[in-house]
Amino acid sequence: MGEVGGLLREWRTRRRLSQLALAHEAEISPRHLSFLETGRSAPSREMVLRLAEHLDVPLRDRDQLLLAAGYAPIYPRRALDSPELSRVRAAVRLVLRAHEPWPAVAVDRRWRLVDGNAAVPVLTAGAAPHLLRPPVNALRLTLHPDGLAPRVLNLAQWRAHLLARLRRQAQLTADPDLAALGEELRGYPGGTAAEPVEPGPGDVVVPLRLRHGDTVLTLLSTVSTFGTPLDVTVEELSIETFLPGDEATAAALRAATAT
Repeated sequence: MGEVGGLLREWRTRRRLSQLALAHEAEISPRHLSFLETGRSAPSREMVLRLAEHLDVPLRDRDQLLLAAGYAPIYPRRALDSPELSRVRAAVRLVLRAHEPWPAVAVDRRWRLVDGNAAVPVLTAGAAPHLLRPPVNALRLTLHPDGLAPRVLNLAQWRAHLLARLRRQAQLTADPDLAALGEELRGYPGGTAAEPVEPGPGDVVVPLRLRHGDTVLTLLSTVSTFGTPLDVTVEELSIETFLPGDEATAAALRAATAT
């Protein structure tokens, strides 16, 4: 089996698609797809990209497919602090500031904190200094017993939510570092069955219920990404915003960021 054929088969299997289903979506014959996967036929550059698109392969891994097929990679991986991504950095900063006084953070593919707005200290208050030293991992900071975990009132529920997100991401990207992070986080104490795991009355999404002084903040998270990335670094950026779930939370956030 050719190297690129084996990789295509792995991605197809990961996406739980039959050869017939993928061939139909990509508008090629199942026979041709079979020949590509077994190495009996060599795919063109355009065919590699077409199949990668229908398999929803991340840009980072599309370049690996191209290399395996004997073609040059086409998606750059610029550092976020490079001059070429100055407009991206400016856009991220604009979005983060626009959400104040609601906390918002930008993270990369492996949940490393890239940037945050002025309201983020409301979330991180009381966390151990070693968890706040760069590179800060947002999931580790949240679930570590020296991080936010002692202040999360619905820890079992929030922990299950985060671990499920991470598990889906690891499955979609086949990133071993994400799988290893999941193993680490599952080993942390807390979030046991003794804590409430059922949604509260009226909940329609999983909230983060966080103790902040004498106040309980009810926060709803939303995630934003760039819609048409052509750079690996840009594709892997996401912005998570924590919106107030009630007026008491909104008032507490306004007061916290006004001081």
